[in-house]
Amino acid sequence: QVQLVESGGGLVQPGGSLRLSCAASTSVFRFYDMDWYRQAPGNQRELVATITTSGSRNYADSVKGRFTVSRDNTKNTVYLQMNSLKPEDTAVYYCSGRLGLKNYWGQGTQVTVSS
Repeated sequence: QVQLVESGGGLVQPGGSLRLSCAASTSVFRFYDMDWYRQAPGNQRELVATITTSGSRNYADSVKGRFTVSRDNTKNTVYLQMNSLKPEDTAVYYCSGRLGLKNYWGQGTQVTVSS
């Protein structure tokens, strides 16, 4: 069983930045494709960003140019740098790790963008 622990959420003003981290409890983290999802109240969970084992990145249109996903395999950690935050980015952010048929989720971290 792999545990994923997110951190770095909080309250930020519009236009501000946050950096989320997701630490994985596995020594084979480098073999996992990693995703960031978010879920706002009343909305379905949506895929925000993906980084594969080879480092390829994909983003939802709503965050392109503002969010950057990265990983450090030496620290078993994936990051989501969020810039130019908007109120509509407010949500609980989850990281997910995929390896074959296995899919693990973190507990989520709240991001609130408000003045």
